[in-house]
Amino acid sequence: MLAIISASIAPVFALMSFFYLKDRFSEPISLIVKTFISGAILVFPIMFIQYAFQVENFSDNNFVQSFLLIGFFEEFFKWFIFIYVIYHHTEFDAHYDGIIYAVSISLGFATIENVLYLVTNGIEYAFSRALFPVSSHALFGVIMGYYFGKAKMTDFHKKWNVTLAFILPFLLHGTYNFILKTVSSDWLGLLVPFMIILWVVCINRMKAANQPDKLKKI
Repeated sequence: MLAIISASIAPVFALMSFFYLKDRFSEPISLIVKTFISGAILVFPIMFIQYAFQVENFSDNNFVQSFLLIGFFEEFFKWFIFIYVIYHHTEFDAHYDGIIYAVSISLGFATIENVLYLVTNGIEYAFSRALFPVSSHALFGVIMGYYFGKAKMTDFHKKWNVTLAFILPFLLHGTYNFILKTVSSDWLGLLVPFMIILWVVCINRMKAANQPDKLKKI
């Protein structure tokens, strides 16, 4: 069990450190821990909702599973937690802060999800889980946090940016899972380019968030 927990936490710690160290102004660790725990707790109500839909045979369709049961519910609850815990917090005072806190919520969620998966399926999946599901959760968090930061730090299109903070991660998450569920033989051939493009976009958004003069351009 210790090996599984270590294998689950290691990529999360590495990713969180990467995004945290990119911040020009360090955020309080206590608040990052709070958002991380909030994200971790989300796993259980979402699992209950997903299970309820499965019992009612509502989730037989791959599109419904990918975009509604997984993409919609997971990203909506992360989005809601961000608004409830962070959006109006005094420490959220820079554009890049949105990325830090959204990634923290997402990685909290990914940690518990990863532990449960490895306990069920075995530690041999730890590497592939780190490369794809854990990383993808972090990257969806980058997109969410970028638009939350833009909404908080600018005076134009606030409601639209808050909406984008949910819609874009939801669509990306749904697409990610739809690839996994519908492409059985060569899913890597689609998922690897998807992840590479996502990383490129997210790195671009991170750079822009650390340069306030670019806010109106992206």
